[in-house]
Amino acid sequence: MVSARLLHIVLLLVAVIGGGTVGYVVIEGWSAFDALYMTVTTVSSVGYGEVHPLSKTGRAFTLVLIVAGLGTVLYGLSAITAFWVEGDLSHMWEKRKMERRLAALRDHIIVCGAGETGRHIAIEFLRTGESFVLIEVERDQEVALRKLGATVTYLIGDATDGEVLRQAGVERARGLIGAMPSDKDNLFTILTARELNPALRIVSRIMGGDSRAKLLKAGADAVVSNKAIGALRLASEMVRPRVVGVLDTMLRADDAVRVQEIPVDGTVGGQALSKLRLQERAGIIVFAIRGYDGSTEFNPPPDRRLAAGDVLIACADPQQLAAAQAIVKEG
Repeated sequence: MVSARLLHIVLLLVAVIGGGTVGYVVIEGWSAFDALYMTVTTVSSVGYGEVHPLSKTGRAFTLVLIVAGLGTVLYGLSAITAFWVEGDLSHMWEKRKMERRLAALRDHIIVCGAGETGRHIAIEFLRTGESFVLIEVERDQEVALRKLGATVTYLIGDATDGEVLRQAGVERARGLIGAMPSDKDNLFTILTARELNPALRIVSRIMGGDSRAKLLKAGADAVVSNKAIGALRLASEMVRPRVVGVLDTMLRADDAVRVQEIPVDGTVGGQALSKLRLQERAGIIVFAIRGYDGSTEFNPPPDRRLAAGDVLIACADPQQLAAAQAIVKEG
């Protein structure tokens, strides 16, 4: 809408200047340059003087041009001032900048839903240097998104809409997280994203336990229950204080070290955990495995057989995480 109003102002100015130029050429027989010069000085009210003596008809035309030109200029200035005061111009430039950042994204992660869960995911990705874009349907959440940082890329739109996902670069992305509060919205987003990019890794939150099978059938590679994860954390604080204490010590010692999740696909399915030699090859220790059925096993034994859909949970910095992901993919 802002662009259309600015275009309208520009067209009015062009029409006035073009009409004035043609008028002087036809009425006075001047050259195009002299006519243009006279028109611009008249419309801008600079008034350097007449290029050539004017006829009576030419003077009458100049009077009309002064009124029309000054009216157009004043209208344009007032409209631009209103845009600036209302913030429309700054928002327009921000939108253009955001569009350029979206177009430049490659191998990134799309986070659908910028509520509390989505913002926590964004904060984690900012800490680990992960490339991502947030999609939020509610425009009033834009202020909260800006507070995350000037480098955060976001898109206001409905993530269930294929066109919005295309704008977020779903065809160039490597992953998508469904973090919307509605299982139905996450389901539709998964179906649309899977159709647009079959190779995409998709992880979704679930609110209701009966939605797990539907989300997996729709194309999600993994589903996570916020309530279940919170409950496991509470239980671990009570029954496994030694494990939690070691993790907290590691996290405090190095800000780059984070609790990371490493998905298991069919490449290493059926192999024992020890066969991957993750500690030797990547320098990490797996302290838990979340099974494809949603159960979590702490301190898994070395002979624990892996299955497609399992998720290895370990502490790692970005380099260790990349090495571990390569090992799990290559076997």
